[in-house]
Formats: sequence, structure tokens, C-alpha cells
Amino acid sequence: MSVSKKEEIVFGLMMCTGMVVVMMTFNLWHTGMLSQMNLMQVLIQLVICFVIAFLVESFIVGPVARKIAFSFSFARVSKIKGVLTMSFFMVIGMVLVMSLYGIMTAYAADQLNGESLFSAYLHTIARNFSLALPYQLVILGPLVRYVFGRWVKGRAVTTVSI
Repeated sequence: MSVSKKEEIVFGLMMCTGMVVVMMTFNLWHTGMLSQMNLMQVLIQLVICFVIAFLVESFIVGPVARKIAFSFSFARVSKIKGVLTMSFFMVIGMVLVMSLYGIMTAYAADQLNGESLFSAYLHTIARNFSLALPYQLVILGPLVRYVFGRWVKGRAVTTVSI
């Protein structure tokens, strides 16, 4: 949807903000850490997670997902198929990387409670993917595309129903 590098950065910031806030809140709640942290601790974690997620999305997952998604001919001929394919591969990449980040922070905070790193990582991937994909496809993706089209691009965007 974005054309210039500036638009690409703004779109990425919008998408990353929406994903990080929801996914981090979900994971802190799921592990019971949300009730144990004060607001400042949550905000610090949010900022750190956001910076890591944005850098990973911008320099690793985004370029790889774009290359994979648009290697499929159907993703190049239909805008909606391209968006869905790109979103799917972005979610896979980001869930794999950010789940690893989450497991590393849980391990550093001694929160794994005897569970093996590998088992915890696989469980975290499954849990995060089950929320991230529908959230991205049904809620955040269409919302960010709409807001981006109206606010950044300054034009009306037709929404596509799935």
C-alpha cells in the first residue's frame, strides 16, 4: 500500500504499534506478569519490545516476507491476495522471532518454571500465532490500511471484506 520509504516507515510504525500493544498485553496477561508489574515496568517493556519488533520487521522479516509472498504469482496479480499473502508471511516471521524474544526474557527473569526452552518456545509460537493471525487479518490490518489511506495518503480507501 505504501509507495515511498517514508510511507513504508509510517505504515510499519502503525502496524507494529498495534501488534506490539495487543500481543505484549496478551502474553503478560497469559503468564500472570501483567498483575505483577507496575505501569512504568509495563511501559518500559512496551518500548523495548516495540523497538525490537520494529527493527526486526523493517530489516529482517519484512524483506524476507515480501520476497516469499510475491514469489507466488497469485499474490502479484490480485491486490487482496497479495495483501493476505504478505500478512500471512509477516505474521509467521514476526511470531517466530518475537516468541523467541519473549522466551529469552522469560528465561532471563526465571519465569519458565522448569519447562524446557524448546517446549516453551513451541508453546509460545502456537499461542501467539493463534491470536496474531486472526487479529492481523480481521482487525488490525484493515484498520491500519483504512487509517493509513485516509490520514497518510489523504484519500479514501475501499475496504475489502474477507
